[in-house]
Amino acid sequence: MDRASLFASYRDHVNAGKIDTFERYGFDAVMGKRSGIRFSDMYEPQRSWINCHGNGGVFNLGHRNPRVLESVRASLEVADIGNHHLPTPGRADLAQALSDSTGGLLPGIVFGVGGGEAIDLAIKVTRGSTGRPGIVSASGGYHGHTGLAVATGDAEYRDPFGATLPDFTQVGFNDLDAMASAVDNTTAAVILEPVPATLGMPIPGPGYLEGVRSICLERGAMLIMDEVQTGLGRTGRMWAYQNWGIEPDVVVTGKGLSGGIYPISATLMTRDLHSLFDEHPFSHISTFGGAEPGCAAGLTVLEIVQSPGFFEHVNELGARFESGLAGLPFTVRRLGMMMGLSFAAPDAGMVAAKLLFDAGIFAVYANNDTSVLQFLPPLTTTNEEADEIISIVRSVFS
Repeated sequence: MDRASLFASYRDHVNAGKIDTFERYGFDAVMGKRSGIRFSDMYEPQRSWINCHGNGGVFNLGHRNPRVLESVRASLEVADIGNHHLPTPGRADLAQALSDSTGGLLPGIVFGVGGGEAIDLAIKVTRGSTGRPGIVSASGGYHGHTGLAVATGDAEYRDPFGATLPDFTQVGFNDLDAMASAVDNTTAAVILEPVPATLGMPIPGPGYLEGVRSICLERGAMLIMDEVQTGLGRTGRMWAYQNWGIEPDVVVTGKGLSGGIYPISATLMTRDLHSLFDEHPFSHISTFGGAEPGCAAGLTVLEIVQSPGFFEHVNELGARFESGLAGLPFTVRRLGMMMGLSFAAPDAGMVAAKLLFDAGIFAVYANNDTSVLQFLPPLTTTNEEADEIISIVRSVFS
């Protein structure tokens, strides 16, 4: 099948709107070979791109990370997906490792397949535990496209599907007064991304997340940290919440936990919240959640990101990018390697994505703030590779 036939088939059977957009703006890549920070076009001419989008953190460790690949291969030699009702060593080991990564703060782990599923569970558990219906989220944030997750997001994601639900409220990110007004004795939980990627990577202002935590404690609401993109080392700490010294009630992880090889997500929660399953052990299931190959991938990811020197490298790499990109017509928003390139003009992030695509860098604009380009090179990028990326960006924008 040639490129034109593939695009025609995709238009007919998968998503015509996407194909129309890609063809209109010349985003005609079809992923072929991939390794490390790069992927190539499947068709001639054999173009290649440095992946600075990473599928929102899926490829934190690059494409086809050898250690993750080997762990999944080894799992498949002796196991398959498994049965969600039965315990497995891999599931137990990964749950223990995730709990340990929070210092034991969040010892209760429930596995899923994707981030939206894990967010849905976080909302269900906090509602069930508190007996309250209210959920407060940030305008412009994004927590997934599934039922309860999509209700926390903007109208663009809800309205086409009639998914606006009662008891879901949005307030501005970084607006502590608005948060204080929204959270009351009917609020089950506040859900936030520590650094909202789809909103253009705004960094929380001084005291903001600490203030949200205090409001929740004062009013009996739970705090859910959506770390699907910010977790697993992306901000220079294991979990982004650790940058502010706060203690959430729930952390959701996904994307990067897969190592880019096998889908898996997890909802981490306090013992009190997790005790809901003591009385209702079969009230929530995920057929493919915690599949044995996924647990093998997740364990290897945790081993890699918690290895000596990894977080130091992430922070040094982020500083290298910030310094190397200084003086160009954008501001670098950055926490570790969670980066956004913020332009003055509306929609400039969209233009930047196209310019970089043509120059050999794949990056995607922030859909809820199109003046910002999401900029997420793999955390395993070497200094030499970082300098290559910087050189390309400078050649495009200087």
